[in-house]
Amino acid sequence: MSKKGKGEKSERILDVAEELFALHGYDGVTMRQISSGAQVDVALANYHFGKKLDVFYAVFNRRAELLSTTRRELLLASQKDSANKPQTLEQIIEAFLLPLKFAQETGDPGWKNYMALLAYVMTSPIWNKKLMKDNFDRRVGEFIEALKQAFPNAKDEDIHWCYHYVSGALALTLAQTGRIDRLSGGKCLSSDFDAAYDRMIPFVAAGFREVCGS
Repeated sequence: MSKKGKGEKSERILDVAEELFALHGYDGVTMRQISSGAQVDVALANYHFGKKLDVFYAVFNRRAELLSTTRRELLLASQKDSANKPQTLEQIIEAFLLPLKFAQETGDPGWKNYMALLAYVMTSPIWNKKLMKDNFDRRVGEFIEALKQAFPNAKDEDIHWCYHYVSGALALTLAQTGRIDRLSGGKCLSSDFDAAYDRMIPFVAAGFREVCGS
């Protein structure tokens, strides 16, 4: 088997696993389902990645570094562009909500599956602790510091609670549960990240200003 062939099969395994984990969570997926969807033998999937837990980690980590790094770069770029002017709250929020834009604009359907998986991990007491710490939490301090610069007189706990609320809204949106579709009678679609992104920035900014000060 060529090296290219191995790489293609590995990516196919990860793509299928990503979609299945996003839909059913970790416990609702088996290696046999993953291998069947990827059209490979279970033995080959085990050969490439090992146990199901190893596949889960590989799926989550595959896009995490790119997303986390790009988020940071956007935050730093807006700080640089501000020159001598303070970075705006909207610029900080825009950088944090980058996952919504990523999923909508890349043209890679796998990103939407990954965002749903990310929401699953964000809201799980077990997986949050295991996976968010190394991949995303290490960048949070930079956002918190930017928010402190935007609200120099705010209490630390107010900023952290507001950040917590934003994370919750982001997780529910990324999960694409379809509930807003039902409640709105189809006027709003949970898969429409553009619409969610455009409304979330002013909504979040208003909440921060109400709690942390103008």
